[in-house]
Amino acid sequence: MSLTLRRRRFAAIALASVAVIATATACGGGDDSSDSSGSADDPITLTVDVFGDQGFGYDALYKQYEAENPNVKIQERGKGLGLGDYNTRLTQQITAGSGAGDVVALEEGTIVQFYAQADKFVNLADHGANDLKANFLPWKWEQGSTPDGKVLGLGTDVGSMALCYRKDLFQAAGLPADREQVGQLWPTWDAFIEAGKKFTAADPKHKFIDSATNFYNVVLMQIAGAGTGYTYYDKSNKLVIKDNPDVKAAYDLTTKLVDAKLSNNLQAFSNEWNAGFKNGTFATIACPAWMTGVIKGQAGDAAAGKWDVAKAPGAGGNWGGSFLAVPKSSKHAAEAAKLVKFLTSAKGQVEAFKTVGNLPSSPQALADPAVADSTNEYFSGAPVGKIFAAGASELKPVYLGPKNNAVRTAVENTLRAVEQGKPAGEQWEAALKNGEAAGK
Repeated sequence: MSLTLRRRRFAAIALASVAVIATATACGGGDDSSDSSGSADDPITLTVDVFGDQGFGYDALYKQYEAENPNVKIQERGKGLGLGDYNTRLTQQITAGSGAGDVVALEEGTIVQFYAQADKFVNLADHGANDLKANFLPWKWEQGSTPDGKVLGLGTDVGSMALCYRKDLFQAAGLPADREQVGQLWPTWDAFIEAGKKFTAADPKHKFIDSATNFYNVVLMQIAGAGTGYTYYDKSNKLVIKDNPDVKAAYDLTTKLVDAKLSNNLQAFSNEWNAGFKNGTFATIACPAWMTGVIKGQAGDAAAGKWDVAKAPGAGGNWGGSFLAVPKSSKHAAEAAKLVKFLTSAKGQVEAFKTVGNLPSSPQALADPAVADSTNEYFSGAPVGKIFAAGASELKPVYLGPKNNAVRTAVENTLRAVEQGKPAGEQWEAALKNGEAAGK
């Protein structure tokens, strides 16, 4: 899940950020308290840095690894920390050469920025990673490697796209609730907006989608996958936000949705967004595989069986996914690299899928019956393995430049302004201006 992110509860995040930063030098791979002089049989602690409400689903894998490697103890940090705070902290640690974990997660939108600092990471090819190339989807392997061939990170998950929806709200609004029929409602994103208008006309108390920014980012990745193959930067890392027609097309489609008053105007991963799940204030959400874990965690047991999963409009698309890397500041680089290979193995990816719904980036794991034939009882028994695996087969990689997240944030801020009533044309100009400034 490089994914390269994603992002969440302000008070809790602030507390988590303080706690993690305060302990970074105390237990991180780059601190002076780690014993680097012991033998291979001496006990060591490996610190793994992750992000997100659900984490990466590794608890059972940690226990298995510790049982198989009695001299190793694993400590995880960052669960519950938003991607923005996590990435800010990690960037500072990598630049300083201390404080980062022995193993660190790199989200798909941020891994490119670390290509320029590849000398501060262990080249996993030196620890046998090249022998594992066939264990990953080709584009995922390429994304985890630098232009000169160093293996910066091994892939965890991909964000294969579907649409999650509240079937009870659909039924109440007179729309089909069966997942096959729901998928047929929206062969395109324009058709999705039209379905939203019908829903809103029948049910003015609920909004059709959670957030314009989530909609925008999903649409952008799909349009760019079928078009230029990049978003704000071209593949030579030139900032092209003004010149890429895919960005404008996604922005225009999103403002069309906002104009139709379909958005709940929630900022993704905020306290209000979390409350939206609990209170059932919106009916659909763009749903990469990992989002199923977020929905279940936020909506709670009371919403079990009310949610379902349908095919997303269009074809392909990706949101999220990450990699695991080893900073050179780790005093246990060889053991850390061994742990990375274990966690990103096909079996490791299957376990993460079963735990939090993160869709594997390993073809072998995708074909495993535990993934391919899986259903999700919380989501009305939806055949999530088939739905998300089909989405993964349609994925077309999209290049994300070195300051992708900064530019993305600048653009998202203007879309939130449109949600608040600002003119779309005016905000598009602000997106170009602020995006250019953020990307320099």
